[in-house]
Amino acid sequence: MLIDCDRCEMRDIGCDDCVVTALLGSTPGSVHIDEGERAALGVLAESGLVPPLRLVVGDARAGGSPGGSRAAGTA
Repeated sequence: MLIDCDRCEMRDIGCDDCVVTALLGSTPGSVHIDEGERAALGVLAESGLVPPLRLVVGDARAGGSPGGSRAAGTA
């Protein structure tokens, strides 16, 4: 999974409560995580130890980035 903060529709809105910012500090351009890492982040978020992934990528039909390789994380 590619987390591209530059394309996230929640950028500057949800960054303060996103696991990417919590773990990496200021918003990076993009971060690659595999399914195991994504699952671990979900468990940590469900336990209240870190904020959830707030990534929201726009619909390709609405001029956003294509789906497929990018997906929203746990909410």
